[in-house]
Amino acid sequence: MRNILIFNILLFSSCQYFQPKEEISEPVIARVGDKTLVASNLYGLIPVNLTSTDSAIFVEKFVLDWVKKQLMITKAEEAIDFNEARIQQKVLDYQYALMVHELEKKHIIANLNEDVSETEIKEYYQQKAENFVLRQNLAKCIYFKIPSKAPNVWRFRRNLKNYPQDTTQIWEYANEHAIKAFVEDSVWVKFDEVLLETPLKEVNDKIAFLKANSSIEVSDEDFIYFLKIFEYKVVGEIAPLEFIKESIADIIINKRKIALKKELEKKIYEEAEQTNAFEIYSN
Repeated sequence: MRNILIFNILLFSSCQYFQPKEEISEPVIARVGDKTLVASNLYGLIPVNLTSTDSAIFVEKFVLDWVKKQLMITKAEEAIDFNEARIQQKVLDYQYALMVHELEKKHIIANLNEDVSETEIKEYYQQKAENFVLRQNLAKCIYFKIPSKAPNVWRFRRNLKNYPQDTTQIWEYANEHAIKAFVEDSVWVKFDEVLLETPLKEVNDKIAFLKANSSIEVSDEDFIYFLKIFEYKVVGEIAPLEFIKESIADIIINKRKIALKKELEKKIYEEAEQTNAFEIYSN
């Protein structure tokens, strides 16, 4: 039955979505009241390169979804007194919005410059810094999760206290024994995420904790956690530029997209104005 249904669908290329029964000259797939779904309604909707089994599954889901939608529409028509003209206007508005969106999308793809310079990012940050207030604590730090039975932990602890001296020994030890390590000491990270797998996740006042601690060691039954904090920013402060560079670049690109949309609208209007493609009549 599935294969027959797929075969029938591919035979037809076009027809109206709903047809009065007397006009239907092809197999009816489903019916809800006086609304019918025929094979050609699905033509072109089945994704290419599907197996016959997957195509049949797709069709069955489409048909079931169609039936559910028509049942909802029928119930809505019974329960609510709709203004048909207003509904049709909304449908047209949505259709036109989709068409315009596709035109704008094509124009943006052809004209958008996605390269954002460091200077542009810095200038935007300086102008709009008040928009980048932190909602989370940040830190520049290094972090190590070491098994409590790892050898010579005392030596690792001593070397870590002397950081940034003895870094070679620190990295070698961490590479061999650490279950988890973060060693990018110049990168801003979310402090809550650093603490997530440590006993310190239970700390209530993390701002006070940051202000009071720069080198921390805690342990549980299985691991020793080492954390060394070099710099921090707390909730309510302005986010450091390094942390939000990508977000600012995205904002700048989005503004360019908006500008391109306005540019396209203006260009189309001016061209139409020059060719007298429209008229506005005064009363």
